[in-house]
Amino acid sequence: MSLILRDIEASDLDAVLALNNAAGPGILPISQARMRQLFDVARYFRVAHYNGELAGFQIGLSPDANYDSPNFLWFRGALADFLYIDRIVIDSRFRRHGIGRVFYADVLSFAEVRFPLLCCEVFIEPRDDVALVFFGTNGFHEVGQQLLQGDRRVSLMVKEMKAYPFVQETYRAPGVGSLPENLDVDRLSRRSA
Repeated sequence: MSLILRDIEASDLDAVLALNNAAGPGILPISQARMRQLFDVARYFRVAHYNGELAGFQIGLSPDANYDSPNFLWFRGALADFLYIDRIVIDSRFRRHGIGRVFYADVLSFAEVRFPLLCCEVFIEPRDDVALVFFGTNGFHEVGQQLLQGDRRVSLMVKEMKAYPFVQETYRAPGVGSLPENLDVDRLSRRSA
């Protein structure tokens, strides 16, 4: 068995779109144009392959993204800097294999040196208990709720990135230097899987 996470490529978009739109009620279906927009504006967009098959994907957006999702806009209006998990989708054939936890570890390692907060939303009407338990037990807490079109209510959640202040103070503050020359955090986060 092998699990490989990698950055998405344009050639993956049709398969990722099909997976997204077959995911069920916890993930809103989108158009091909919307998926392409996410590809163009995402700060983090990774796919997982399990034994050579597309098993899932995860998308993260920073506040500067040109994106009009009501949940993303809520976070952008309330917070100065963050990485927003727009969606994480795991193919039903590969659920309960730990792929969601691998994605979580990967996005956490990506976000913690770049952003002070990691944000997401979870449906509470209809209730998504699996996602609520997962994010709740991994340090996320609710900062608001929002009612979406079709009477779907979401819990808006954040998690503080504990390493972020240290990285900023040690490597990125004015006059204190920068990240070590041999440390490319973007390259490391892509290779962390």
